[in-house]
Amino acid sequence: MQQRLTKEYVAQQVYDAVRACAISPRPDVLEGFHQALQHETQPRACTVLNQLIENARIGAADGVPVCQDTGTCWVRLEVGQELTVPGDILVGVDDAVACAFADGKLRMSVLRDALLDRTNTGTNTPAFAEIAFVPGSGAVLHVMLKGGGSDNASRVAMLAPGAGWEGVKQVVLDCVREKAANACPPLVVGVGVGATFDKVASLAKHALLRPVGAPSPDHAAAAYEQELLEAVNALGIGPAALGGATTALAVHLETAPCHIAALPVAVNMGCCAMRSVSVDLLA
Repeated sequence: MQQRLTKEYVAQQVYDAVRACAISPRPDVLEGFHQALQHETQPRACTVLNQLIENARIGAADGVPVCQDTGTCWVRLEVGQELTVPGDILVGVDDAVACAFADGKLRMSVLRDALLDRTNTGTNTPAFAEIAFVPGSGAVLHVMLKGGGSDNASRVAMLAPGAGWEGVKQVVLDCVREKAANACPPLVVGVGVGATFDKVASLAKHALLRPVGAPSPDHAAAAYEQELLEAVNALGIGPAALGGATTALAVHLETAPCHIAALPVAVNMGCCAMRSVSVDLLA
């Protein structure tokens, strides 16, 4: 049992997670493809789903990426407030990501600066790493490889409070209707509502970590998720945007407090190559 968190241990877990999730979508996503096949009636949609399942099999068997866009690396360390961790706990993350991308022969996709120096760093770093303190004494590491197509299809909207649930729903549906084809469906759609302009996007991205088939533990939020999923799939965009009943495998909603004059909404799409690993570091 790992009793103490160190920068070396975290870095090794990041390395292992990148190598693992680059070659396979999450098991819950793969199961989602199989479940979707049972409900699809359009031949093209079934063909796409079968190809995605076969692609996942080849990726795992041959150790090759399931998508040529191996993405940026998002690392989130959630640490229980009862634990003490060193201040440099994430210092080894960039080196771990660079080594994992080099060893896995993964495409490097990170630029030095979005505006001032758009040259490739050649290491797929820096990783986008953060630490969050949560209740308890546990420690969980999340690593996600996020392709450009799915992130480009995301958005943030600052609604007037009176827009309410119907306004939130419209933002989600408009985003999916306009951008889903570029995000490689079937999707996992993360929705954040609340917090502030800079934090609501984090809610939406964090929502993508919840397994497909696991509704929100809050009954009201779970009901909203189901309503959104039905509305998204009613658009008929379908797998690979070729039509069908499965535009999204799941819609996951996370909410937070906010200012009385605000209703922040964010949509972050996860593509059909939904690649993330969550590791209990103290197990």
